[in-house]
Amino acid sequence: MSADFWAGYISGAIGILIGNPLDLIKVHLQARQSAPRLDTAGALSSARYFDTTGSLVRGSAAPVLGYGALNALLFVAYNRSLKALDPNVVDPTNPDGVALYKIWLAGAAGGLASWTVSSPTEFIKCRAQLSRDRSASSWTVTKEIIDRMGWRGLYFGGVVTSIRDSVGYGFYFWSYELCKRRLMTADDTVNETALKILFCGGVAGIATWASVFPLDVIKTRLQAQPLGGSTLDSQPLLQSTTRRQLAGSWEIARRAYREEGLSAFYRGLGVCSIRAFIVNAVQWAAYEGFMKLFNSPVHAKAYEV
Repeated sequence: MSADFWAGYISGAIGILIGNPLDLIKVHLQARQSAPRLDTAGALSSARYFDTTGSLVRGSAAPVLGYGALNALLFVAYNRSLKALDPNVVDPTNPDGVALYKIWLAGAAGGLASWTVSSPTEFIKCRAQLSRDRSASSWTVTKEIIDRMGWRGLYFGGVVTSIRDSVGYGFYFWSYELCKRRLMTADDTVNETALKILFCGGVAGIATWASVFPLDVIKTRLQAQPLGGSTLDSQPLLQSTTRRQLAGSWEIARRAYREEGLSAFYRGLGVCSIRAFIVNAVQWAAYEGFMKLFNSPVHAKAYEV
């Protein structure tokens, strides 16, 4: 397989391992129908989700495997799309001179291509993180979804997820390249280049989530609905009793705005931004580092497409 596939896969898995604890907090904040209570009982109720080392990695098995594959598809699709949009591109990791709108379009194409993996991965991760059964694994949740909704159920919430990924990853690559063009100079030392890559990766992560966070809130609430009698359903989830009563994206959005106002669509953005900066700084640095390694004379032949 190509170098960008493996560089994307490894960097994606690293990103999930680093960011899962903060992602767990973000999902809990998004799924709440009101702001977290500040009294003792409310604090104890929230704290029970984070009282063991295992709780910090709850729901990470599916993302580590799935997001590695997602990131691999994302970068492969982005690189191929960018070359299709501009045949003069030699190195997609350094697309100097390429119009930024083409980079956005290539990123959007990459995000759309990664949807086949991101949709089921997000659904499984969301339900594992919110489950009131703290021993529930990603595999338990997957089996529960398939038993109750069939194999197609893994793609529940797929439409809003595909829109989120397409728009978000468009801004992901666009903001990263824009930041690099503003900061990078030919006189940078190796250490300066590494620091700037970390910073630009972090900025790209924040820009991505800021552009699609309301869609992510809708996606989380949509996928967090109880499946009806499931032993894994969590208390903060939107209330429903049977599969026939599962609300759609539009109804979720209307209900959230009517009952909680615009603030509902940005709950958890602060935590998400911190996570996005850290994860994507490391992820971009890892991706570019592995790309250089795999494309070195020693490894290049083994990774030819």
